[in-house]
Amino acid sequence: MDKLTPVSWKELVKRLHELSFAGPYAGGKHPYMVRGDIVLTIPNPHREKIGAALLLRILKQAGIDRDEWSKSK
Repeated sequence: MDKLTPVSWKELVKRLHELSFAGPYAGGKHPYMVRGDIVLTIPNPHREKIGAALLLRILKQAGIDRDEWSKSK
């Protein structure tokens, strides 16, 4: 199992697109992406990278395991 490393917001969106998510769409306070019946809230774009802990929470909400994430590179 690969160790999760921080990613930029653009990289997060790019890889979620590769995993069949559509968006990002404007929503309340945060943008969101959609795949089937999964609506995934993602952080707002900013200069900082998205850390491994937050990335892990996003992947769990999206139903993506680490192997699937690492293959989306």
